[in-house]
Amino acid sequence: MSDDALPAGTRKPVTHYGSGRGALLDAAVRVVARGGLRGLTYRAVAEEAGVTHGLVVHHFGSRDALIEEAVDHAFRSSLDVSSLDTGAERPGEFAEGLGGMVDEDPDLQAFQYELLLEARRRPDLMPRLRALYDAYFETARRDLARILARPVDRGLSRLVFAALEGLVLHQLVFGEREVTEEALTELRTLLERLADTGTRTTPDTTFDPD
Repeated sequence: MSDDALPAGTRKPVTHYGSGRGALLDAAVRVVARGGLRGLTYRAVAEEAGVTHGLVVHHFGSRDALIEEAVDHAFRSSLDVSSLDTGAERPGEFAEGLGGMVDEDPDLQAFQYELLLEARRRPDLMPRLRALYDAYFETARRDLARILARPVDRGLSRLVFAALEGLVLHQLVFGEREVTEEALTELRTLLERLADTGTRTTPDTTFDPD
C-alpha cells in the first residue's frame, strides 16, 4: 500500500531500530553476516535498520565508504568483546568466555569470516583486515607470555590463535558450545604443562669445572 492509499492524516509506519551512525553500522554487519559483502547495499542496510534509504546515503555517501566504516566498526567492536585480553594470569583462565562471545554476537564473528574471504578478491580490504588480525595476534602473544611467564614466539602464538579461531568458526556454524568448552579445557591443560615445563627446565648457569 502506498502512502497515498492510507487514510488522510496518517503515514506508513517505519520501525526505527536506530538511525545513528553506530546503529547503521551494526545493521551493515548483520547484512553482511547473512548475505556476504556483496549483499551490502544502501537499501539492505536501510531495511535492516528500519530507516530510509536516503538516511544511509546521507551518512556514508558511497558504498565503498560504507564498507570501510563497517570494517572499522567491526574492528572496534571485536576488540571490545574479545575473549583474549582478559588479564588472565593462569592457564585455567585463558580464553575464558570464548563460547559466550560467539553466542552473544554471532553476526560480528560471521562478518569477520566474510571479510577474510572477500579480502582474497578485494586487496583494498587487506590493510584494515590485517590491522584487525595483527591486534588479535599480539593480544594472544601477550596473554600467553603472561600465563607461561616467558617470551612466546610467533609460531606458538599463531598456533594457539588458530585453535581459538577454528573453535569460533565451528561453534558459529554447528552450534555445540559444549564442544568449544571441552576443547578449551584440553587447550588449557596443554598450556599448564608448558608452564610447568618452563618452570622446571630453567637452565642452571652454575659453572662446574669437573
